[in-house]
Amino acid sequence: MHNTPAPPADLLRKYNTQVPRYTTYPTAPQFRNDFNGHDFERHSVLSNSSLLPKDLSICVHVPFCHLIGDFNGSNKIMTRADTRKLDNYLERLLSEIAMRGKLFSDDRLVTHIHFSDAIANTLNAEQLASILDQIALQFHLDLPSNLEISIELDPLHTSPLEVKRLAESGINRFIIGVQSFSEKLSKADNREPDEEHTLAVIKSAMHLAKSVNVELITGSPLQNLTNCDEMLSRIINTGVTRVTAYDLADLPKRIGVPQMIDATAPTDTKIRHALSSLVRSKLLDASYTHIGMDYYALPSDSISQAQKRGELRRNFQGYTTHRDNDLIGVGACAISKLDTAFSQNESSLSRYSELIDDNRLPIAKGVELSHDDQIRADVIQQIMCRGGVDLSTKLGQFTESNNTMPLFEYLKRELLDLKSFEQDGLVLFNGQGFEVTETGRYFMRSISAVFDCYLNPIFNKHVLPFTRKLERP
Repeated sequence: MHNTPAPPADLLRKYNTQVPRYTTYPTAPQFRNDFNGHDFERHSVLSNSSLLPKDLSICVHVPFCHLIGDFNGSNKIMTRADTRKLDNYLERLLSEIAMRGKLFSDDRLVTHIHFSDAIANTLNAEQLASILDQIALQFHLDLPSNLEISIELDPLHTSPLEVKRLAESGINRFIIGVQSFSEKLSKADNREPDEEHTLAVIKSAMHLAKSVNVELITGSPLQNLTNCDEMLSRIINTGVTRVTAYDLADLPKRIGVPQMIDATAPTDTKIRHALSSLVRSKLLDASYTHIGMDYYALPSDSISQAQKRGELRRNFQGYTTHRDNDLIGVGACAISKLDTAFSQNESSLSRYSELIDDNRLPIAKGVELSHDDQIRADVIQQIMCRGGVDLSTKLGQFTESNNTMPLFEYLKRELLDLKSFEQDGLVLFNGQGFEVTETGRYFMRSISAVFDCYLNPIFNKHVLPFTRKLERP
């Protein structure tokens, strides 16, 4: 057994604060309403002009769902049979893909396509194929052997036969949500448990795909160490290549559906961390590698290999092997990420459709990145993905400039704040920079927050402004 005890109670209390998950930096609250489609066009042209233009990832959002559970945090519209509304949405989605495709040069290869929101449980084969065909028509795809196409599934509304159909359409990575095998917990989440069926879906995906990621939820008020341990054993026995164990935390508060679980009775912080410790210990004992935070993978999986090569990245979907792709989000509420800007689409279907029909990108808000944002984003990426930061790096490496100031000089005030983490045994300074310790991995978000100037406004005094020229297309 690995010796992976939960962190001391005093550290749990000390760092029990709300900080971002840092799938982006700046984080979504910094997105501005005055950022629009014209701004995205300018930044896309700038991304094309880079010395080495980045590959592209495309994330497709279809905010329709046959069943919404209490733990489902996506922007969803509750519907069972409103096919007309879905057809109208898909027509606009295909139009948006065409609009986005015109913005990127021919040397920008799409290496990853991701279908979020359990699309497979909403679309039929023809609808899914129409989206893939449109992407292939409007963008330049990587070779089939290199192209990753991933999709999220709700196993309770998917059959092994449907998994086979998806694989035949080109899907080669599956993300399967398994919230619990406990009847009491599942029914509290407005779901009917079916362990045998869920395991059959997972095994079918394992037989057909290069990678299968099972996403678990821990920290429910109804969960305990016993039923969590039983669930993990069943998942591990399937041989899935990746496991993500999200802490429920305050996720239900973010979505507008009835709460089946009493939000006034959250799981005790100490118990939640004990659950996290159990997950870590059990998965490590089963030979999974700890990728970071709540993400684990077998050594043979591509994401473990990317971590070894130093190519691991973190984006809106979590950890990814696509080291530094620009991300194009299509569909209502979708988020896009370029090297110099983030943007988010309209979440209102009526407004989304209105903008598409007016031949305008359906962007509601976004943020243009300063050089300071780019520097801090890279530092946070290093913490999250590599477990350490090389402080001798020159600023010019982050900003495509000639700035020779070393990172340790630029962040000297933040590094003073990091000393308290060192005293608590969470980080370890070395000759080149610092590393996150094993105990510190429980607190990677808090360590990253030290470098978030939006949480620490006093550090904003030395922000480097955005200086590269932007031209309209």
